[in-house]
Amino acid sequence: MTTPVRFVLITGLAFISATLAHPKTLIHAGSLIDGRSDTVRKFVTITIEGDRLAGLADGYTAPAASDTVIDLKNATVLPGLMDMHVHLDGQQSPESYTEGFYLNPGDYALRAAFYAKKTLLAGFTTVRNLGDTNYSTRALRKAVAAGWVEGPRIYTAGPAIGTTGSHADGTNGYSDQVMGLFPEPEIFNGADGARAAVRDHVKHGADVIKIMTTGGVLSLGDSSQGAQMTSEEIKAVVETAHEYGLKVAVHAHGTEGMKRAILAGVDSIEHGTFMTDEIVALMKQHGTYYVPTLSAGNFVMQKAKVPGFLPPSVAVKALLVGPAMTATFQRAQQAGVKIAFGTDQGVAPHGDNAKEFIYMVEAGMPAMKAIQSATLEGAKLLGVEKDLGTVEPGKFADLIAVPGDPLADIKLMTNVTFVMKSGVVYKQ
Repeated sequence: MTTPVRFVLITGLAFISATLAHPKTLIHAGSLIDGRSDTVRKFVTITIEGDRLAGLADGYTAPAASDTVIDLKNATVLPGLMDMHVHLDGQQSPESYTEGFYLNPGDYALRAAFYAKKTLLAGFTTVRNLGDTNYSTRALRKAVAAGWVEGPRIYTAGPAIGTTGSHADGTNGYSDQVMGLFPEPEIFNGADGARAAVRDHVKHGADVIKIMTTGGVLSLGDSSQGAQMTSEEIKAVVETAHEYGLKVAVHAHGTEGMKRAILAGVDSIEHGTFMTDEIVALMKQHGTYYVPTLSAGNFVMQKAKVPGFLPPSVAVKALLVGPAMTATFQRAQQAGVKIAFGTDQGVAPHGDNAKEFIYMVEAGMPAMKAIQSATLEGAKLLGVEKDLGTVEPGKFADLIAVPGDPLADIKLMTNVTFVMKSGVVYKQ
């Protein structure tokens, strides 16, 4: 009597265990670029449980009754892409210089949500937002995490930090009367002011600190090459940010602003337009990341030739910066500077982020390295490579797919046909 009872009990427990097993999602991938290896893997099954990658197997694994199968046998699967330089709450247009007079904080936040969805559907599941208005992308970060809106995982800097009259000073070039209408707590002067500005951003929930050490292209009243922050001010920013566990991204076109920033220990140089051989050597020595933003350079160069699109003082700068960015990128990547993918979208249109791959490859970067710059290298720059950047068990299930072979035709990266973020499918 005992044996049959035990058999029935064990069989019943096995049945209950099988019944309660979590359903899995199986992706049958014709090709896999995992973000780490230089080799493409063929005919792979990717197993997803919840929001994480559970396993990889050669061949097409047969599903259990409760499993879901996604057929991507005719596609190349890649990690979710990462753009390290976006501005989700705006997009450059002839109205960009006047819209601040009639848009409210809620307008910026809602516009950011609209552009965030475009970015996600283009295959970018993680972004670093390096400058916004009124912390609009802090609200967006919360909304995306809560599932209120669809968008990429967001690491936000809040408003960019800089000195009086710098590229970070939005009133630069306005009339004296208008300047007083726009209080800007992110503007500082001196090392003590720099520390206070960083701490204020920490209080307001910034994930990263963005500073401006040189002038910019799109600002009205400054040179793109002139240094706009002293070495002492930059060091104060970096020391304070690192004490709070935040990395520092630096907008810099001119050489002196880059040099001061690199020597102060910043984590990345954005744009780097007029980088010299000395700067290249310093970046390699200090392990500083370079985020090229070729998309922005190409866009403003084109729009500078369209009458009325850019103010005259801006158009002059734009015509110089575009070609210089490409030449700098060629030298830096040939020299082995660490490069992370970034577009500066919000200058060029949101959703066109993947055009950056085309510019990078046209400038001489191998297609696989360009893809890795937007996967593993982006994760390293953010400091989140344990969770993101590659297709490996244990990491978040951020996956995209493109039809065909992007290594043979990098333009395919602009045709993302499948998007999954944290195990949720947003485009199929």
